[in-house]
Formats: sequence, C-alpha cells, structure tokens
Amino acid sequence: MTAAAAYNTYTQNNIQIESPEKLIEMLYEGIIRFGSLAKKSIEAGDIEKRTYWTNRAIAIFVELINSLDAEKGGEVAYYLEGLYNQQIKFLNESNLENCPEKIDIVLKVTRTLLEAWREVTMNELD
Repeated sequence: MTAAAAYNTYTQNNIQIESPEKLIEMLYEGIIRFGSLAKKSIEAGDIEKRTYWTNRAIAIFVELINSLDAEKGGEVAYYLEGLYNQQIKFLNESNLENCPEKIDIVLKVTRTLLEAWREVTMNELD
C-alpha cells in the first residue's frame, strides 16, 4: 500500500466517525498545518515541498467552498466564499513569489476562523 493510499484510507475512516462540526475544525487545522509547512519550505528554499504544501492548503479551501450552502448560509456563505477565494489567491501568490508574508496572512485568517468556529460550535452544544 502506498503512503497516499494509506493516508486516504485513514482520512476516510476518520471522516466517517466525525461530526460535521468536527470536520470543519479539522479542515481549518489542516490549512494551518499545511500553510506552516509551506512557509518552512520557503524559508528552507525547497520549491517542491513549498508547492506541495501550498497545493494541499488550497485543496482544503476548495473543499470548504464546495461545502458552503448558499440557501442555508445566506450572506455568511457568500462572505465565506469570498474570504476563502482571497486566501487561495494569497497562497497562489505566495507560491509564485516565494513570499512567506502572504502565508502569514492566510494563517492569521484561518486561526481566526478556527477560533470563531470553535466558539460557535461550543455555544450550540450548550
């Protein structure tokens, strides 16, 4: 079994046992992890890893965009779609320009989103 196949199996198994709220949290955490690794790759001068980790973070944002429900989410879904697309733009620019500062912006925004998500989901559980 290749590493990619093992990871996919692990991910699918985790997804099947997690709540939708927890999945969103995990996606935000993934963006933070992959963005941090992309930034470290820039600092190390590793173009291949920089591109790999940047693309992983972008893929998560694309998945988040695809999961938005405009009918239920209304203005919030519209706002998040724009925000996610802006983060994708920053990640692409960071990758092209070898610019860690743009990743810092994405990390800050994503940490804020994660914190807000945790607060909202905790309040809903209470």
